[in-house]
Amino acid sequence: MTQPPTASTDFDPALRKLVIVVVLGAVMTILDTTITSVAVNTLGAQFHTSLSAIQWVLTGYTLALSASIPLSGWATVRFGPKTMWIVSLLLFITGSVLCGMAWNISSLIAFRVLQGFGAGMILPIGQTMLARAAGPARMGRVMSAVSVPAMIAPVLGPTVGGLILGHLSWRWMFYINVPLCAMAVIAAIRLLPSDEVRDHDSRLDILGLVLLSPGLGVLVYGTAQAGSGTSLTDIRVVASVLAGVALIACYVLHARRKGGAALIDVRLLRDRNFAAVNVLVFAYIGTLSGLTALLPLYFQTVDADSPLRSGAMVAPVGLGAMATTLITGKLTDKHSPRLLILTGLPVVLLGILGLTQIGPDTSNALVVATLFVIGLGHGMIMPAAMSASYQTLQRSEIPSATTATNVSLRAASSFGVAALLVLVQRNIEHRAPGADAFARTVRPDEITHTLTHAFTQTYWWALAISALAVVPALMLPRRSSRASASAAPGTDAVDDRPVVSSEVANGR
Repeated sequence: MTQPPTASTDFDPALRKLVIVVVLGAVMTILDTTITSVAVNTLGAQFHTSLSAIQWVLTGYTLALSASIPLSGWATVRFGPKTMWIVSLLLFITGSVLCGMAWNISSLIAFRVLQGFGAGMILPIGQTMLARAAGPARMGRVMSAVSVPAMIAPVLGPTVGGLILGHLSWRWMFYINVPLCAMAVIAAIRLLPSDEVRDHDSRLDILGLVLLSPGLGVLVYGTAQAGSGTSLTDIRVVASVLAGVALIACYVLHARRKGGAALIDVRLLRDRNFAAVNVLVFAYIGTLSGLTALLPLYFQTVDADSPLRSGAMVAPVGLGAMATTLITGKLTDKHSPRLLILTGLPVVLLGILGLTQIGPDTSNALVVATLFVIGLGHGMIMPAAMSASYQTLQRSEIPSATTATNVSLRAASSFGVAALLVLVQRNIEHRAPGADAFARTVRPDEITHTLTHAFTQTYWWALAISALAVVPALMLPRRSSRASASAAPGTDAVDDRPVVSSEVANGR
Protein backbone atom coordinates (compact mmCIF):
# COMPACT_ATOMS: atom_id res chain seq x y z
CA MET A 1 0.00 0.00 0.00
CA THR A 2 1.45 3.35 -1.03
CA GLN A 3 2.21 5.66 1.89
CA PRO A 4 1.46 9.41 1.65
CA PRO A 5 4.48 11.67 1.38
CA THR A 6 5.99 12.67 4.66
CA ALA A 7 6.10 16.34 5.45
CA SER A 8 9.57 17.82 5.54
CA THR A 9 10.74 18.96 8.96
CA ASP A 10 13.80 20.83 7.67
CA PHE A 11 13.94 24.59 7.38
CA ASP A 12 15.02 24.39 3.75
CA PRO A 13 16.42 27.30 1.65
CA ALA A 14 13.12 27.92 -0.15
CA LEU A 15 11.29 28.38 3.15
CA ARG A 16 14.07 30.61 4.51
CA LYS A 17 13.75 32.85 1.45
CA LEU A 18 10.01 33.09 1.97
CA VAL A 19 10.48 34.03 5.64
CA ILE A 20 12.98 36.76 4.65
CA VAL A 21 10.54 38.21 2.11
CA VAL A 22 7.65 38.27 4.58
CA VAL A 23 9.70 39.79 7.41
CA LEU A 24 11.10 42.50 5.12
CA GLY A 25 7.62 43.46 3.99
CA ALA A 26 5.94 43.30 7.37
CA VAL A 27 8.37 45.17 9.60
CA MET A 28 7.84 48.72 8.31
CA THR A 29 4.07 48.40 8.02
CA ILE A 30 3.86 47.37 11.68
CA LEU A 31 6.35 50.04 12.72
CA ASP A 32 4.26 52.71 11.03
CA THR A 33 1.35 52.00 13.36
CA THR A 34 3.24 53.65 16.23
CA ILE A 35 6.11 55.65 14.72
CA THR A 36 3.97 58.79 14.35
CA SER A 37 2.65 58.66 17.92
CA VAL A 38 5.48 60.90 19.17
CA ALA A 39 5.01 63.45 16.35
CA VAL A 40 1.62 64.85 17.39
CA ASN A 41 3.01 68.14 18.69
CA THR A 42 5.47 68.50 15.81
CA LEU A 43 2.79 67.96 13.15
CA GLY A 44 0.41 70.32 14.95
CA ALA A 45 3.01 73.08 14.87
CA GLN A 46 4.00 72.32 11.27
CA PHE A 47 0.45 72.49 9.90
CA HIS A 48 -0.92 75.02 12.43
CA THR A 49 -3.86 72.81 13.30
CA SER A 50 -5.61 71.34 16.33
CA LEU A 51 -4.85 68.16 18.25
CA SER A 52 -8.17 66.63 17.15
CA ALA A 53 -7.17 67.07 13.49
CA ILE A 54 -3.67 65.66 14.03
CA GLN A 55 -5.11 62.58 15.73
CA TRP A 56 -6.56 61.61 12.36
CA VAL A 57 -3.01 61.06 11.08
CA LEU A 58 -2.88 58.11 13.50
CA THR A 59 -6.56 57.15 13.34
CA GLY A 60 -6.84 57.31 9.53
CA TYR A 61 -4.00 54.83 9.14
CA THR A 62 -5.49 52.46 11.71
CA LEU A 63 -8.99 52.62 10.22
CA ALA A 64 -7.77 51.97 6.66
CA LEU A 65 -5.58 49.12 7.89
CA SER A 66 -8.55 47.57 9.71
CA ALA A 67 -10.92 48.00 6.77
CA SER A 68 -8.58 46.38 4.23
CA ILE A 69 -7.82 43.23 6.25
CA PRO A 70 -11.10 41.46 5.30
CA LEU A 71 -10.26 41.89 1.61
CA SER A 72 -6.95 40.03 1.85
CA GLY A 73 -8.32 36.47 1.94
CA TRP A 74 -10.38 36.80 -1.24
CA ALA A 75 -7.66 38.75 -3.06
CA THR A 76 -5.10 36.04 -2.26
CA VAL A 77 -7.33 33.31 -3.70
CA ARG A 78 -8.40 35.32 -6.76
CA PHE A 79 -5.10 36.90 -7.87
CA GLY A 80 -2.48 34.81 -6.07
CA PRO A 81 -0.37 35.62 -2.99
CA LYS A 82 2.73 36.84 -4.84
CA THR A 83 0.77 39.30 -6.97
CA MET A 84 -1.20 40.69 -4.03
CA TRP A 85 1.90 40.84 -1.84
CA ILE A 86 3.68 43.05 -4.37
CA VAL A 87 0.56 45.17 -5.01
CA SER A 88 0.11 45.76 -1.27
CA LEU A 89 3.76 46.75 -0.84
CA LEU A 90 3.53 49.17 -3.78
CA LEU A 91 0.41 50.77 -2.27
CA PHE A 92 2.26 51.17 1.03
CA ILE A 93 5.35 52.67 -0.65
CA THR A 94 3.22 55.08 -2.70
CA GLY A 95 1.35 56.17 0.41
CA SER A 96 4.64 56.65 2.29
CA VAL A 97 6.15 58.86 -0.43
CA LEU A 98 3.00 60.95 -0.66
CA CYS A 99 2.84 61.31 3.15
CA GLY A 100 6.38 62.68 3.11
CA MET A 101 5.36 65.18 0.40
CA ALA A 102 2.12 66.27 2.14
CA TRP A 103 1.46 70.03 1.91
CA ASN A 104 -1.33 70.30 4.50
CA ILE A 105 -3.05 68.23 7.16
CA SER A 106 -5.85 67.08 4.84
CA SER A 107 -3.40 65.69 2.28
CA LEU A 108 -1.39 63.96 5.01
CA ILE A 109 -4.50 62.24 6.39
CA ALA A 110 -5.62 61.16 2.90
CA PHE A 111 -2.20 59.69 2.11
CA ARG A 112 -2.08 57.91 5.47
CA VAL A 113 -5.34 56.22 4.51
CA LEU A 114 -3.74 54.96 1.28
CA GLN A 115 -0.71 53.82 3.21
CA GLY A 116 -2.87 51.99 5.77
CA PHE A 117 -4.95 50.28 3.08
CA GLY A 118 -1.84 48.66 1.63
CA ALA A 119 -0.46 47.82 5.08
CA GLY A 120 -3.62 46.02 6.16
CA MET A 121 -3.26 43.29 3.55
CA ILE A 122 0.48 42.68 3.90
CA LEU A 123 0.66 40.63 7.10
CA PRO A 124 -2.39 38.38 6.37
CA ILE A 125 -1.07 37.59 2.89
CA GLY A 126 2.39 36.89 4.29
CA GLN A 127 1.01 34.56 6.94
CA THR A 128 -1.05 32.73 4.31
CA MET A 129 2.05 32.14 2.15
CA LEU A 130 4.02 30.86 5.14
CA ALA A 131 1.26 28.58 6.41
CA ARG A 132 0.83 26.99 2.98
CA ALA A 133 4.55 26.50 2.43
CA ALA A 134 5.55 25.32 5.90
CA GLY A 135 3.14 22.49 6.55
CA PRO A 136 2.33 21.40 10.12
CA ALA A 137 5.81 20.10 10.93
CA ARG A 138 7.41 23.55 10.49
CA MET A 139 4.52 25.85 11.39
CA GLY A 140 5.89 26.85 14.79
CA ARG A 141 9.25 27.95 13.42
CA VAL A 142 7.86 30.05 10.57
CA MET A 143 5.30 31.72 12.83
CA SER A 144 8.08 32.49 15.30
CA ALA A 145 10.15 34.11 12.56
CA VAL A 146 7.30 36.28 11.29
CA SER A 147 6.35 37.21 14.86
CA VAL A 148 9.65 39.02 15.42
CA PRO A 149 8.69 42.24 13.57
CA ALA A 150 5.19 42.09 15.04
CA MET A 151 6.68 42.07 18.53
CA ILE A 152 9.58 44.48 18.22
CA ALA A 153 8.23 47.05 15.76
CA PRO A 154 5.44 48.50 17.93
CA VAL A 155 7.88 48.93 20.80
CA LEU A 156 10.56 50.52 18.60
CA GLY A 157 8.10 52.82 16.81
CA PRO A 158 8.07 55.65 19.37
CA THR A 159 11.86 55.36 19.82
CA VAL A 160 12.60 55.54 16.09
CA GLY A 161 10.09 58.37 15.70
CA GLY A 162 11.74 60.30 18.52
CA LEU A 163 15.21 59.87 16.99
CA ILE A 164 14.01 61.08 13.58
CA LEU A 165 12.29 64.13 15.06
CA GLY A 166 15.41 64.93 17.05
CA HIS A 167 17.74 64.94 14.04
CA LEU A 168 15.73 65.09 10.79
CA SER A 169 12.55 66.50 9.32
CA TRP A 170 9.27 64.80 10.30
CA ARG A 171 8.93 63.80 6.64
CA TRP A 172 11.61 61.14 7.15
CA MET A 173 9.21 59.17 9.35
CA PHE A 174 7.60 58.25 6.03
CA TYR A 175 10.55 58.38 3.63
CA ILE A 176 12.38 55.81 5.77
CA ASN A 177 9.87 53.21 4.55
CA VAL A 178 10.83 53.59 0.91
CA PRO A 179 14.26 51.89 0.71
CA LEU A 180 13.29 49.03 3.04
CA CYS A 181 10.01 48.31 1.27
CA ALA A 182 11.72 48.63 -2.12
CA MET A 183 14.09 45.88 -0.97
CA ALA A 184 11.04 43.81 0.00
CA VAL A 185 9.50 44.28 -3.45
CA ILE A 186 12.72 43.27 -5.21
CA ALA A 187 13.09 40.26 -2.92
CA ALA A 188 9.49 39.23 -3.65
CA ILE A 189 9.98 39.46 -7.41
CA ARG A 190 13.18 37.43 -7.29
CA LEU A 191 12.46 34.90 -4.55
CA LEU A 192 8.73 34.17 -4.44
CA PRO A 193 7.38 31.38 -6.64
CA SER A 194 4.94 32.30 -9.38
CA ASP A 195 1.20 32.28 -8.69
CA GLU A 196 0.46 29.03 -10.46
CA VAL A 197 -2.79 28.37 -8.59
CA ARG A 198 -5.46 31.05 -8.86
CA ASP A 199 -9.20 30.73 -8.61
CA HIS A 200 -10.37 32.90 -11.50
CA ASP A 201 -13.96 32.02 -10.71
CA SER A 202 -13.75 33.33 -7.15
CA ARG A 203 -16.30 36.12 -6.75
CA LEU A 204 -15.88 38.97 -4.32
CA ASP A 205 -18.51 38.93 -1.59
CA ILE A 206 -19.50 42.56 -2.17
CA LEU A 207 -22.28 42.62 0.43
CA GLY A 208 -19.95 41.05 2.97
CA LEU A 209 -17.29 43.66 2.19
CA VAL A 210 -19.83 46.48 2.52
CA LEU A 211 -20.89 45.14 5.92
CA LEU A 212 -17.60 43.95 7.45
CA SER A 213 -14.99 46.53 6.41
CA PRO A 214 -17.01 49.63 7.44
CA GLY A 215 -18.25 47.75 10.52
CA LEU A 216 -14.74 46.98 11.67
CA GLY A 217 -13.60 50.51 10.79
CA VAL A 218 -16.28 52.38 12.75
CA LEU A 219 -15.93 49.96 15.68
CA VAL A 220 -12.19 50.64 15.83
CA TYR A 221 -12.90 54.38 15.56
CA GLY A 222 -15.44 54.30 18.40
CA THR A 223 -13.18 52.37 20.76
CA ALA A 224 -10.22 54.59 19.85
CA GLN A 225 -12.28 57.68 20.70
CA ALA A 226 -13.24 56.15 24.04
CA GLY A 227 -9.58 55.43 24.76
CA SER A 228 -8.44 58.95 23.89
CA GLY A 229 -10.31 60.49 26.81
CA THR A 230 -13.68 61.11 25.13
CA SER A 231 -16.65 60.39 27.40
CA LEU A 232 -18.22 56.97 27.00
CA THR A 233 -21.58 58.70 26.58
CA ASP A 234 -20.31 60.96 23.79
CA ILE A 235 -22.44 60.57 20.68
CA ARG A 236 -19.37 59.77 18.55
CA VAL A 237 -18.41 56.86 20.79
CA VAL A 238 -21.92 55.46 21.28
CA ALA A 239 -22.97 55.81 17.63
CA SER A 240 -19.70 54.37 16.28
CA VAL A 241 -19.64 51.36 18.60
CA LEU A 242 -23.33 50.56 18.05
CA ALA A 243 -23.02 50.97 14.28
CA GLY A 244 -19.90 48.80 14.19
CA VAL A 245 -21.48 46.04 16.27
CA ALA A 246 -24.66 46.14 14.14
CA LEU A 247 -22.75 45.92 10.85
CA ILE A 248 -20.57 43.07 12.07
CA ALA A 249 -23.63 41.21 13.40
CA CYS A 250 -25.31 41.64 10.03
CA TYR A 251 -22.18 40.29 8.35
CA VAL A 252 -22.21 37.19 10.56
CA LEU A 253 -25.83 36.47 9.60
CA HIS A 254 -24.98 37.04 5.93
CA ALA A 255 -21.86 34.85 6.10
CA ARG A 256 -23.74 31.98 7.72
CA ARG A 257 -26.11 31.91 4.76
CA LYS A 258 -23.37 32.33 2.16
CA GLY A 259 -21.07 29.69 3.65
CA GLY A 260 -17.68 29.21 1.99
CA ALA A 261 -18.37 31.95 -0.55
CA ALA A 262 -18.42 34.61 2.19
CA LEU A 263 -15.59 37.13 2.56
CA ILE A 264 -14.61 35.33 5.79
CA ASP A 265 -16.12 31.91 6.39
CA VAL A 266 -17.56 32.15 9.92
CA ARG A 267 -18.09 28.36 9.88
CA LEU A 268 -14.40 28.10 10.77
CA LEU A 269 -15.42 28.98 14.32
CA ARG A 270 -17.13 25.59 14.56
CA ASP A 271 -13.62 24.17 14.74
CA ARG A 272 -12.93 24.03 18.48
CA ASN A 273 -9.21 24.57 18.05
CA PHE A 274 -9.54 27.61 15.79
CA ALA A 275 -12.26 29.16 17.97
CA ALA A 276 -10.19 28.63 21.13
CA VAL A 277 -7.13 30.32 19.60
CA ASN A 278 -9.17 33.36 18.56
CA VAL A 279 -10.76 33.72 22.01
CA LEU A 280 -7.32 33.37 23.58
CA VAL A 281 -5.81 35.94 21.22
CA PHE A 282 -8.65 38.40 21.82
CA ALA A 283 -8.28 38.31 25.63
CA TYR A 284 -4.49 38.24 25.64
CA ILE A 285 -3.63 40.66 22.83
CA GLY A 286 -6.28 43.09 24.04
CA THR A 287 -4.59 43.21 27.42
CA LEU A 288 -1.03 43.45 26.11
CA SER A 289 -1.94 46.17 23.57
CA GLY A 290 -3.60 48.13 26.36
CA LEU A 291 -0.51 47.81 28.54
CA THR A 292 1.76 48.90 25.68
CA ALA A 293 -0.33 52.07 25.34
CA LEU A 294 -0.64 52.60 29.10
CA LEU A 295 3.01 52.24 30.09
CA PRO A 296 4.45 55.19 28.10
CA LEU A 297 1.63 57.32 29.50
CA TYR A 298 2.59 56.21 33.01
CA PHE A 299 6.23 57.08 32.48
CA GLN A 300 5.36 60.50 31.09
CA THR A 301 2.80 61.46 33.74
CA VAL A 302 4.15 59.87 36.92
CA ASP A 303 7.90 59.93 36.18
CA ALA A 304 7.76 63.02 33.90
CA ASP A 305 9.83 61.24 31.24
CA SER A 306 10.18 62.57 27.70
CA PRO A 307 8.31 60.81 24.87
CA LEU A 308 11.59 59.32 23.64
CA ARG A 309 12.57 57.99 27.06
CA SER A 310 9.07 56.70 27.82
CA GLY A 311 9.04 54.81 24.53
CA ALA A 312 12.48 53.36 25.25
CA MET A 313 11.34 52.19 28.68
CA VAL A 314 8.83 49.85 27.03
CA ALA A 315 11.50 48.31 24.76
CA PRO A 316 12.33 45.47 27.24
CA VAL A 317 8.98 43.87 26.33
CA GLY A 318 10.13 43.50 22.73
CA LEU A 319 13.63 42.41 23.74
CA GLY A 320 12.28 39.73 26.05
CA ALA A 321 9.94 38.49 23.33
CA MET A 322 12.79 38.22 20.83
CA ALA A 323 14.80 36.21 23.35
CA THR A 324 12.19 33.43 23.46
CA THR A 325 10.43 33.66 20.09
CA LEU A 326 12.80 31.64 17.91
CA ILE A 327 13.26 29.00 20.62
CA THR A 328 9.49 28.79 20.93
CA GLY A 329 9.15 27.89 17.25
CA LYS A 330 11.36 24.81 17.56
CA LEU A 331 9.66 23.70 20.78
CA THR A 332 6.20 24.19 19.28
CA ASP A 333 7.06 21.94 16.34
CA LYS A 334 8.57 19.32 18.65
CA HIS A 335 5.99 19.32 21.45
CA SER A 336 2.72 21.28 21.17
CA PRO A 337 1.51 24.89 21.03
CA ARG A 338 -0.66 24.21 24.08
CA LEU A 339 2.37 23.46 26.25
CA LEU A 340 4.18 26.64 25.20
CA ILE A 341 1.10 28.83 25.69
CA LEU A 342 0.40 27.41 29.15
CA THR A 343 4.07 27.97 30.03
CA GLY A 344 4.15 31.55 28.73
CA LEU A 345 0.88 32.74 30.25
CA PRO A 346 2.00 32.36 33.90
CA VAL A 347 5.21 34.22 33.04
CA VAL A 348 3.22 37.13 31.59
CA LEU A 349 0.83 37.09 34.55
CA LEU A 350 3.78 37.21 36.93
CA GLY A 351 5.14 40.26 35.08
CA ILE A 352 1.78 42.06 35.16
CA LEU A 353 1.53 41.27 38.87
CA GLY A 354 4.87 43.01 39.26
CA LEU A 355 3.45 46.10 37.53
CA THR A 356 0.75 46.37 40.19
CA GLN A 357 3.50 46.97 42.75
CA ILE A 358 5.46 49.75 41.02
CA GLY A 359 5.34 53.40 42.05
CA PRO A 360 7.20 56.72 41.69
CA ASP A 361 10.03 55.45 43.90
CA THR A 362 10.47 52.11 42.14
CA SER A 363 13.89 51.83 40.54
CA ASN A 364 14.08 51.82 36.76
CA ALA A 365 16.07 48.57 36.89
CA LEU A 366 13.17 46.79 38.59
CA VAL A 367 10.65 48.18 36.10
CA VAL A 368 12.84 47.12 33.16
CA ALA A 369 13.22 43.62 34.64
CA THR A 370 9.45 43.34 35.10
CA LEU A 371 8.76 44.34 31.50
CA PHE A 372 11.45 41.96 30.26
CA VAL A 373 9.68 39.11 32.07
CA ILE A 374 6.42 40.02 30.31
CA GLY A 375 8.29 39.93 27.01
CA LEU A 376 9.73 36.48 27.74
CA GLY A 377 6.24 35.11 28.22
CA HIS A 378 4.89 36.96 25.20
CA GLY A 379 7.55 35.39 23.00
CA MET A 380 6.30 31.96 24.04
CA ILE A 381 2.58 32.67 23.59
CA MET A 382 2.07 34.39 20.25
CA PRO A 383 4.09 32.17 17.85
CA ALA A 384 2.57 29.09 19.49
CA ALA A 385 -0.94 30.55 19.22
CA MET A 386 -0.49 31.43 15.54
CA SER A 387 0.81 27.93 14.87
CA ALA A 388 -2.10 26.36 16.78
CA SER A 389 -4.68 28.31 14.77
CA TYR A 390 -3.83 26.29 11.63
CA GLN A 391 -3.53 22.85 13.19
CA THR A 392 -6.96 21.43 12.42
CA LEU A 393 -7.87 23.42 9.30
CA GLN A 394 -7.96 22.29 5.70
CA ARG A 395 -5.44 23.89 3.38
CA SER A 396 -8.12 25.63 1.33
CA GLU A 397 -9.33 27.34 4.53
CA ILE A 398 -6.00 29.00 5.30
CA PRO A 399 -6.61 32.38 3.52
CA SER A 400 -9.99 32.87 5.21
CA ALA A 401 -8.64 31.71 8.57
CA THR A 402 -5.67 34.08 8.36
CA THR A 403 -7.98 36.98 7.58
CA ALA A 404 -10.28 36.07 10.47
CA THR A 405 -7.39 35.88 12.93
CA ASN A 406 -6.03 39.26 11.83
CA VAL A 407 -9.49 40.82 12.19
CA SER A 408 -9.59 39.39 15.71
CA LEU A 409 -6.12 40.79 16.45
CA ARG A 410 -7.07 44.27 15.22
CA ALA A 411 -10.36 44.34 17.13
CA ALA A 412 -8.68 43.01 20.29
CA SER A 413 -5.94 45.63 20.12
CA SER A 414 -8.46 48.43 19.68
CA PHE A 415 -10.70 47.22 22.49
CA GLY A 416 -7.77 46.59 24.83
CA VAL A 417 -6.23 50.04 24.39
CA ALA A 418 -9.59 51.75 24.80
CA ALA A 419 -10.61 49.66 27.82
CA LEU A 420 -7.42 50.20 29.84
CA LEU A 421 -7.19 53.91 29.01
CA VAL A 422 -10.84 54.38 30.02
CA LEU A 423 -10.24 52.44 33.24
CA VAL A 424 -7.22 54.53 34.22
CA GLN A 425 -9.09 57.75 33.48
CA ARG A 426 -12.08 56.63 35.55
CA ASN A 427 -9.79 55.66 38.42
CA ILE A 428 -8.22 59.12 38.35
CA GLU A 429 -11.57 60.91 38.22
CA HIS A 430 -12.85 58.85 41.14
CA ARG A 431 -9.95 59.85 43.38
CA ALA A 432 -9.34 63.40 42.09
CA PRO A 433 -12.25 65.02 40.19
CA GLY A 434 -10.92 67.45 37.61
CA ALA A 435 -7.62 65.61 37.17
CA ASP A 436 -6.70 63.47 34.18
CA ALA A 437 -3.90 61.29 32.89
CA PHE A 438 -2.94 63.76 30.17
CA ALA A 439 -2.33 66.92 32.19
CA ARG A 440 -1.35 67.75 35.76
CA THR A 441 -4.42 69.80 36.70
CA VAL A 442 -3.86 69.66 40.49
CA ARG A 443 -0.80 70.08 42.73
CA PRO A 444 2.13 67.83 41.68
CA ASP A 445 2.38 65.95 44.99
CA GLU A 446 -1.32 65.13 44.97
CA ILE A 447 -1.52 64.13 41.33
CA THR A 448 1.54 61.86 41.58
CA HIS A 449 -0.11 59.79 44.30
CA THR A 450 -3.44 59.78 42.45
CA LEU A 451 -1.92 58.76 39.14
CA THR A 452 0.18 56.00 40.71
CA HIS A 453 -2.87 54.47 42.38
CA ALA A 454 -4.98 54.82 39.23
CA PHE A 455 -2.40 53.02 37.09
CA THR A 456 -1.77 50.20 39.57
CA GLN A 457 -5.51 49.61 39.93
CA THR A 458 -5.75 49.36 36.14
CA TYR A 459 -2.88 46.87 36.08
CA TRP A 460 -4.94 44.65 38.39
CA TRP A 461 -7.74 44.71 35.81
CA ALA A 462 -5.23 43.83 33.11
CA LEU A 463 -4.05 40.89 35.21
CA ALA A 464 -7.61 39.59 35.62
CA ILE A 465 -8.48 39.92 31.92
CA SER A 466 -5.29 38.27 30.68
CA ALA A 467 -5.81 35.40 33.14
CA LEU A 468 -9.02 34.55 31.25
CA ALA A 469 -6.83 33.42 28.34
CA VAL A 470 -5.93 30.30 30.35
CA VAL A 471 -9.42 28.86 29.73
CA PRO A 472 -9.27 28.67 25.90
CA ALA A 473 -5.61 27.60 26.14
CA LEU A 474 -6.70 24.48 28.04
CA MET A 475 -8.99 23.57 25.12
CA LEU A 476 -6.09 23.24 22.66
CA PRO A 477 -4.77 19.81 21.58
CA ARG A 478 -2.16 18.21 23.84
CA ARG A 479 -0.25 16.57 21.01
CA SER A 480 2.14 18.18 18.56
CA SER A 481 1.03 18.59 14.96
CA ARG A 482 4.40 17.14 13.94
CA ALA A 483 3.43 13.75 15.24
CA SER A 484 0.49 13.58 12.86
CA ALA A 485 1.72 15.56 9.91
CA SER A 486 1.32 13.68 6.69
CA ALA A 487 0.83 16.26 3.96
CA ALA A 488 3.92 17.53 2.23
CA PRO A 489 4.50 21.29 2.37
CA GLY A 490 3.72 23.10 -0.78
CA THR A 491 0.64 20.97 -1.46
CA ASP A 492 -1.73 22.65 -3.85
CA ALA A 493 -3.89 25.30 -2.19
CA VAL A 494 -7.11 23.59 -3.16
CA ASP A 495 -6.14 20.40 -1.33
CA ASP A 496 -8.82 19.86 1.33
CA ARG A 497 -6.99 17.46 3.61
CA PRO A 498 -6.85 18.56 7.23
CA VAL A 499 -3.50 19.91 8.37
CA VAL A 500 -3.46 17.34 11.17
CA SER A 501 -5.47 14.28 12.03
CA SER A 502 -8.87 14.25 13.72
CA GLU A 503 -7.21 12.66 16.75
CA VAL A 504 -5.19 15.82 17.35
CA ALA A 505 -8.24 17.97 16.55
CA ASN A 506 -10.12 16.30 19.40
CA GLY A 507 -7.30 17.07 21.81
CA ARG A 508 -6.06 13.55 22.43
